[in-house]
Amino acid sequence: MENRTNILNNYFAKSTINGTISINDLREKEFNGELLSTKEKQALVNYDRFRINVLNAQTDDAAFHKRYQELQVMANLDDFQEFLKEKYFL
Repeated sequence: MENRTNILNNYFAKSTINGTISINDLREKEFNGELLSTKEKQALVNYDRFRINVLNAQTDDAAFHKRYQELQVMANLDDFQEFLKEKYFL
C-alpha cells in the first residue's frame, strides 16, 4: 500500500507538470501567510471572477457540475499566468 501511495505522489508531483504555479498554489501560499505579488493577486481575482461568471451561466445541474470540475482542474494544473490574459479580465 505504501508503494502505491509513493507512486501516486510521484505521479502527481509538481515536477511532472513542469513545476508551474497554479491558482491553488497561490491560494495555499496566501493561506500560509506568504505575500503575493501584484500579478499573483490579479490572477486570483481574475480566476474567481471568471469562475463565478462561468458557473452562473450554467442552466442545469449536469452542466454546472461538469463546468465546476473543469474549473477545479484549471485551478489545480494551469499556470496562474494564464489568468493574466486579457480574456480573463471580465
